Amino acid sequence: MERAVNYPLFKKEDTDAFFALFQNNLANFVLIAVTMLGLGFPTGIVFGQVIPGAAVAVIVGNLYYAHMAKRLAEKEERTDVTALSYGISTPVMFVFLFGVLVPAHSLTNDYQLAWQIAVAAAFLSGLIQVIGSVAGNWIRKQIPRAALLGALAGVAITFVAGEMLFNTFSIPVVGLVTLMIIIVGVIGKVAMPFNIPVSLFAIVIGTVLAFTLGYQSPSQISEGLSNVGLYPILPTLAAFDGMTMLFTAMVGLLAVIIPITVYNSIETMNNVDAMDAAGDGYDVRKCQAVDGVGTMLGSVFGGLFPTTVYIASVGSKEMGAGRGYSILNAMVFGLAAVTGVVAALSAIIPMAAIAPILVFVGLSLVGTAFQSNETKYYPAVALAMLPYFANYVMTRFNSDAGQVVAGISEGIVPLGEGAMFTAIILGAVTVFIIDGRFVKAAAFSLVAAGLSFTGFMHASEMAFNAATQYAVAYLLVAVFFIYCAYKEERSTIKVPEHRPLKERTAS
Repeated sequence: MERAVNYPLFKKEDTDAFFALFQNNLANFVLIAVTMLGLGFPTGIVFGQVIPGAAVAVIVGNLYYAHMAKRLAEKEERTDVTALSYGISTPVMFVFLFGVLVPAHSLTNDYQLAWQIAVAAAFLSGLIQVIGSVAGNWIRKQIPRAALLGALAGVAITFVAGEMLFNTFSIPVVGLVTLMIIIVGVIGKVAMPFNIPVSLFAIVIGTVLAFTLGYQSPSQISEGLSNVGLYPILPTLAAFDGMTMLFTAMVGLLAVIIPITVYNSIETMNNVDAMDAAGDGYDVRKCQAVDGVGTMLGSVFGGLFPTTVYIASVGSKEMGAGRGYSILNAMVFGLAAVTGVVAALSAIIPMAAIAPILVFVGLSLVGTAFQSNETKYYPAVALAMLPYFANYVMTRFNSDAGQVVAGISEGIVPLGEGAMFTAIILGAVTVFIIDGRFVKAAAFSLVAAGLSFTGFMHASEMAFNAATQYAVAYLLVAVFFIYCAYKEERSTIKVPEHRPLKERTAS
């Protein structure tokens, strides 16, 4: 029987943990706003819908995780329980920005419709995560980590690090200086003046340089302050309006949504496992469901970014935090969203000061893809990255993609269509070949044949018999793998015993 314990609502250790979590979430909110404004999205959508909707997701999740911490404290009769840190998943945020929102706008050329499609994608992602929480462990076992992280690294190196490096060098006196601050502070481990967090210091220096050298006008400060006002958090039908397009003209986005949702679930799983090792054991499946529900509720209010449990949870635990920091984070972000504070910061901070941070984030994702796998799986990671190079090339031209790249290679467009599925399939098959698991390789090849035949891969739209030659190719590959499996099973060749040279010559 659970007995009442004196588990405090707030304690002094919650203050440091709050600022650590607040900085992380604030950075994401500003990055979202600056990036969307840079892409041309109107302020009405960015500050009137997306930011308030994202705030709803953050509020709901933080309050519920504070409640979960209280329940765990009562169950285990402890007062040192720490609530899980929660917010918008940074890697997933970039995938939704550049892998969902940008393609949606490229196809529709309509900011309102692109936003609706992205909101629908977020709602679907949350729903998949809730449903998948039951089978989260099974899914995790089926897809090799090298394939999943390699596919995401392809997005990171092209649409995040690559695209943002172009923005960095557009104003080198701002972007290059900011990039070097990030590299020196994060990679070089050099402390910034007054121990200011590296990302904050880089943004401040970049912004000051931009205004001092005339790349930003003082009028933008007044413009930013003019954005301060009341932004009511109101529900919207955008998710349901965009669902029709998502399952028709934009159905190819499922090739991004499904694997990135799996990745998000695994991210939550890993971080909850880390917290368990630190002493606080939470139910992984329940946490995945909470993340999914938070994402869905955020989309109902206009948000378009999935949420997750942060690895920073362990840091909060080490600080001695309880549940107060999580509650305070929910309150502050609710206030920042409805008063337009995020809008003010987004108007004042130039894109060239933000872009270098995104370059580092993209490169970090690529590094993680390799560091999280054994050396023998590096070829699988590298191969899984390549389809998104094709996807980047075919989506970055104003003319018809096929006409532009035809002179380079006829394979660019079909490789780029459904790039996430192709990346995961190629990466997984390579992993299974490395491990000698040819039956699994054949199974994934059959899946690829089905996806190609129905248009999820290598085709511009869904239809039966959409990419026949690719479907046939994968079927032939599957047959070859079955042969390899049979040969391995029936092989009677024995590895000769290695004996010393003297023994062999004596016999």
